[in-house]
Amino acid sequence: MTDSIHQFNVKDVQGNTVPLSMYRGKVLLIVNTASKCGFTPQLDKMKELRDEFKGEDFEILAFPSNDFAGQEPLEGEDLKQFCVINYQAEYPIFDKIHVKGEEADPLYKFLSEKSMNGKVSSVPKWNFHKYLVDKKGKVVDYYYTVTSPSAGKVKRAIRKLL
Repeated sequence: MTDSIHQFNVKDVQGNTVPLSMYRGKVLLIVNTASKCGFTPQLDKMKELRDEFKGEDFEILAFPSNDFAGQEPLEGEDLKQFCVINYQAEYPIFDKIHVKGEEADPLYKFLSEKSMNGKVSSVPKWNFHKYLVDKKGKVVDYYYTVTSPSAGKVKRAIRKLL
């Protein structure tokens, strides 16, 4: 068993396989997103956060999910265009996945189960649940939906890991 996200491959919105090992050496904020959620304006905050840490070893990874009240009806390129046009998203947006339950993507099973990641136990309860991952790919913390990506405690935690 490895306790790093670098063991996983995921699909981008075009369906291409992306090895998460390509993010080795970067601090990551991994967020399950949705376009029709009351928290969707957090996409703006995610852009602000990414802009603030631009040029540093930091990245945001967005994983759209339709697991909560059907709030992500978009697919593929439409999904990416929504984020880019409405929220100027420049961070990677991946293919829509399940983030909870039996059908949860292996990455999200790892992120949410302490028995797998060695640190946190927190299954997303809604859209915009956030996981903070260090440069070695280890999960170090999580933030509930109500915590803005640009909250001081999130920024301080990122800065500490950089």
